[in-house]
Amino acid sequence: MKYVVVEPDETLDPGLRADLLDTWVAATDAGGAVGFTPPAPVELVAQTLDTALGRVAAGTDLLGVLHDGARYVGMGLLVDNSGALHHHWRTVMRVIVHPSHQGTGAGRILMEGLRGSATDLGLEQLQLTIRDGQGLERFYEPLGYRIVGRHPRAIRITPDDYRDEVMLVRDL
Repeated sequence: MKYVVVEPDETLDPGLRADLLDTWVAATDAGGAVGFTPPAPVELVAQTLDTALGRVAAGTDLLGVLHDGARYVGMGLLVDNSGALHHHWRTVMRVIVHPSHQGTGAGRILMEGLRGSATDLGLEQLQLTIRDGQGLERFYEPLGYRIVGRHPRAIRITPDDYRDEVMLVRDL
């Protein structure tokens, strides 16, 4: 498993897009907390992916991907924060590993790759949010993230299923 940073001009690669869309849809359908609920709304996932790839192509955000030797099987973004007072940190978003590679250490490789990319950018801190009720804290805390806040009922899965959004931060 190899972590790679996608260069802006590489975002037009149809194979990259197809693999990342497949990974995102598969993770959603497997119950992953990756912005959507199953069954994955493929067109909406595709639009969201295209928007993210556009920001990477423009040089605004950084996209780190995992390649297993045959295809792309994971992704994560370092999203640039607006405003001159926030240039020392970025938000980690869309951390997704294909379900066939979960539990193999791929997520750790992806997160350590993103940390290395953040260090290369001269950043001082990373922030991310997770959906409560998934046990994701157990994944992120050993990687150096700590909980700094909670937004109660910020995420509505269904009309009667609300989840807290939990904010975590890691110093670099």
